[in-house]
Amino acid sequence: MPRFAANLSLLYPELEFLDRFAAAAADGFRAVEYLFPYAWPAAALAERLQAHGLEQVLFNAPPGDWEAGERGLACLPARRDDFRRALLDQALPYAQALGCPRVHVMAGLAAPDTPRADLHATFLDNLAWAAPIAAAQGVTLLIEPINPRDMPGYFLNRQDEAHAIVEAIGAPNLKVQMDLYHCQIVEGDVATKLRRYLPTGRVGHLQIAGVPERHEPDRGELNYPYLFDLLDELGWTTPIGCEYRPKAGTSAGLGWRRRAEAASAARASGSGAQ
Repeated sequence: MPRFAANLSLLYPELEFLDRFAAAAADGFRAVEYLFPYAWPAAALAERLQAHGLEQVLFNAPPGDWEAGERGLACLPARRDDFRRALLDQALPYAQALGCPRVHVMAGLAAPDTPRADLHATFLDNLAWAAPIAAAQGVTLLIEPINPRDMPGYFLNRQDEAHAIVEAIGAPNLKVQMDLYHCQIVEGDVATKLRRYLPTGRVGHLQIAGVPERHEPDRGELNYPYLFDLLDELGWTTPIGCEYRPKAGTSAGLGWRRRAEAASAARASGSGAQ
């Protein structure tokens, strides 16, 4: 049966961030993710998680100066030391404090004056350095292909590119964060890619949103009921990140989740009766 994690950076936008934990729990979520935890003390976030019985499943490593337009540091040769310092001093300590098993390492925007080969080499070098350090703390690092419409210039856009990088590094705790919204926009053929990549064990996290407007997953061109059935078939059990912008209001728009859970329960009941 699919399990879902509320992305608190996008869901419940009418509430202050720290109040979103309670709202997610009240709506039946048992897991959460969000972009960045660093604006709040780790102890305050951990208290919200414990108080509401929530599991933290994902957040991002520091991306550089987000307000100035930076979208990650890991592929930027001139920011190598900044990337490594941020991972050691911020991302991994927060992961430990929150009991979070996954950290997304954002690659960054491809600088037009830097050869792509240099960006690629820096990305691999930083990931190869970071993976064993994270592994020693029980943390899996993720890299995510992001579509260039939403994030122009982002270094990593395609599933095959991400999997090639993970294979090249060969660290068991370095995996791909597969956002089906981004995958559909860049490549399509989402079901085939799920069938291809999930059995490899290299996919560490899934996220969903409707395409093309990034609203609830029952809006748009992707057939999520079919994809949820497929994920059940493929044995996916990790909470799926709901990284969408609610159009109907977060709580009012959760009918898609109730229908998915009911359909999965009905299938499970039918299988057990045979």
